[in-house]
Amino acid sequence: MKQNYIITIFSENHIGLLSRITIVFTRRKINIDSLTVSESAIPGIFKFTIVINETKDRVEKVVGQLEKIVDVIKAFYNTEDEMIHQEIALYKVSTELLYESDKIEKIVRNSGARILEITREYIVIEKTGHKDETQQLFEELAPFGVMQFIRSGRIAITRSIIEKLSEFLKVRDSLLEQVD
Repeated sequence: MKQNYIITIFSENHIGLLSRITIVFTRRKINIDSLTVSESAIPGIFKFTIVINETKDRVEKVVGQLEKIVDVIKAFYNTEDEMIHQEIALYKVSTELLYESDKIEKIVRNSGARILEITREYIVIEKTGHKDETQQLFEELAPFGVMQFIRSGRIAITRSIIEKLSEFLKVRDSLLEQVD
């Protein structure tokens, strides 16, 4: 049965790595719903957060293939319940509408969003939350004429207390010491 999985890949920052990672998904005809890359808590290590909707068996195979890429240190997969995740969305609407009615202001307050910038021409609203929450705000603002809308990729961290990569690196380092 298909469900959303969050794949986390840790690597050093090497040119062309993103391309090699996405090829693994393309070859298996797996669509990437969200992809975010950033520095991790470990200096020099980058974290790829990839969301796909697939069966557990296919996710396990993809993670196995990802780990075969030379520049990948370690890859993990988790269900959405095992991760804390968020997205950020920005909405641009006409300032004129704000002055005509207090409806937009009420929508912003009720959704837990905030106004980032107000100019003579437009207002930029920010909403952080899950995809369904940011989409709901878009739908509430749509009748007022959203000029622009953008949603980020998902960012996520594990619910477990101990970071999996730290555990992996400790085990790997101790094994390397035993070999020396």
